[in-house]
Amino acid sequence: MINLEGTLVYLRAPEQSDLEQMYLWENDTAVWKVSNTLVPFSRFVLEQFLLNAHLDIFTNKQIRLFICDKGHNAVGCIDLFDFEPLHHRAGIGIVIAEPHRNKGFADDALKTLITYCTDVLMLKQVYCNIGASNEASIKLFENNGFEKIGLKKAWNRVALNKFEDEWLLQRINK
Repeated sequence: MINLEGTLVYLRAPEQSDLEQMYLWENDTAVWKVSNTLVPFSRFVLEQFLLNAHLDIFTNKQIRLFICDKGHNAVGCIDLFDFEPLHHRAGIGIVIAEPHRNKGFADDALKTLITYCTDVLMLKQVYCNIGASNEASIKLFENNGFEKIGLKKAWNRVALNKFEDEWLLQRINK
């Protein structure tokens, strides 16, 4: 059996009953900067996503998992994207809802997902892209074996005439 349970959280597939929570999280403009979102998501679009969530990562090239605490409360989401089975790699994205931050949930979820990537998907490497000012996320990934391998200069526009660098971090399984 695949164990998607960490010390503080467990990861699970999204359910139709998660539609309202996803709608709130995806339309939280405070998160748009890190998710490269420019427009709100409709309930219909999110419902279509949920209807196809049963397709495996080899079909969709991505997977979204809900992060739940031991009380079964959804505290965030963690994604694998740009899944490349030929090259044994995928990108990782994570978001923890504001009231649940700084409680160790992101660290535990990331550790759990890395184990899944290594033991089940047998990936050689995972990577992430993080804005240079997002020190908390950089620290989270570095503490979990990711290394900065490149800086993309002025990569993301964050204001009318202001751009921010973005780090590319990579974790290679030995």
